[in-house]
Amino acid sequence: MSLGNSIRSGTKWLLAGNLGGQLLQFAFGVVLARLLVPADFGLLVTVQIFTGFAGFIAGGGTGQALVQAREVGKRDYQVVFTMQLLIGFAIYGFFFIAAPWFAAWFAQPIYVDLFRVSALSFLLRPFVNVPGSLLQRAMRFKASAVVAAATSIISGIVSVVLAGRGWGVWSLVLGGLLGSLLSAFVLFRVAGWAPRFSIDGAIARRLGSYGFKVSLNSIVEYGRVQIPNLVATRLLGAAAVGLYNKAASLNSIPMSTIGTAPYQAVFRALAQTQDNLDQSKYIYLRTVTLVVVYTLPFNVGLAWLAEPFISVVYGDKWLGAVQPLQILALSVLFRCVTNPAGAVLEARNLLTQEFRIQLETLALLAAGCLLGYRWGIPGIAWASVAGSAYAGLRTAAVANSSLGVSRAELFRALKPGLFLNGLLFATLLLASSFWPGDWARAGSAAYLFAMSGLGALVYTAAFLYLPLRETESEAARWKHRLGLARA
Repeated sequence: MSLGNSIRSGTKWLLAGNLGGQLLQFAFGVVLARLLVPADFGLLVTVQIFTGFAGFIAGGGTGQALVQAREVGKRDYQVVFTMQLLIGFAIYGFFFIAAPWFAAWFAQPIYVDLFRVSALSFLLRPFVNVPGSLLQRAMRFKASAVVAAATSIISGIVSVVLAGRGWGVWSLVLGGLLGSLLSAFVLFRVAGWAPRFSIDGAIARRLGSYGFKVSLNSIVEYGRVQIPNLVATRLLGAAAVGLYNKAASLNSIPMSTIGTAPYQAVFRALAQTQDNLDQSKYIYLRTVTLVVVYTLPFNVGLAWLAEPFISVVYGDKWLGAVQPLQILALSVLFRCVTNPAGAVLEARNLLTQEFRIQLETLALLAAGCLLGYRWGIPGIAWASVAGSAYAGLRTAAVANSSLGVSRAELFRALKPGLFLNGLLFATLLLASSFWPGDWARAGSAAYLFAMSGLGALVYTAAFLYLPLRETESEAARWKHRLGLARA
């Protein structure tokens, strides 16, 4: 199979997996949002701020190092598994001992048990990460997608059942743990790999050198994502962080479903073509074009329809998430560039530059959130947008310099998506001005479905039939699939 077909096939299954996972997560999330209250989600988000941070230390970037390396053997996987398991036990011990301190700092006794139970996931992660890396290196994205979907269904069902029985935040924690346990069991069978203990200093240093850089970047990037949640939960309370997190989660669905789907396939392809600058450049710019075209319209529509969408789907108790959702939508264009540019930096081992950018962004975001919280969660949302803009522009600049991409070439890659989404926004604005005002009220399902359908129709028709050179081949492929192409 050619490299292009491998990327397309891998992206297809990653997209299918992401889409299936997000649809399941969304469906279960709607049910759970109606069974639980924002504070329940806020408690879990607060715990995840710290356990998520420790998760990058637990992995140490060694899983990604296995994927990036030109050659690996069975012993490499065994050494990585042993390293991750030992670190996982150490991290669990830390959270078990420190749990009372976290509970005292947040003045919430429940955090003692929440931290101790949630930290059990660190004992399961090596059993998920290592076989997952093996599948990714082999570009067996179909298998990964199927496993993720199956475990998400079971995990979601368990959470819903427990929430319905009044378990509150514990329904979320226990459902997640069960999902990790099932993933570990199934991945071992699918990957055909069994855990073995092995210690080898040379292998650990070789993989750890690259993995350490990946881990540092991931930690700082994660901190950038979690700073708004930390400021909100510490200064505004659990309910506020629940509302902000709902807005951030909804805003990230299109990007995490569609925009990040090509990342692993593109990263692997860029790692294979490190010495072919022209091919790497083409892969990068093509990915930018398609990510913007496929991702951005969902955020445009979601921002426009935020109030009726949240009211109809989640209920009026979540309406506090409307304004931050509309603000956060402004960050998506920058993230559409950051994602492919980040794949370039990681594949070409430019992780020191990426770390510097992440650190600068983290400092900017922390200062912005501490200033913006005075205006509530909308102020924190504006700080997040500023951070995304800075990270996107700086990351793209380094990736462009590495591949010899000019600003004009990057703009040409962005142009079709900007044009199509500008047309979508104008359509929604014009259509909304002609319809009765009552339709646009919060809770109006008719307005929600009518505008969604119109926007989708206009955007799809424009994509398929307008003469846009950068997306001409992609549109032709869709016409063929839909039976719209001329014989």
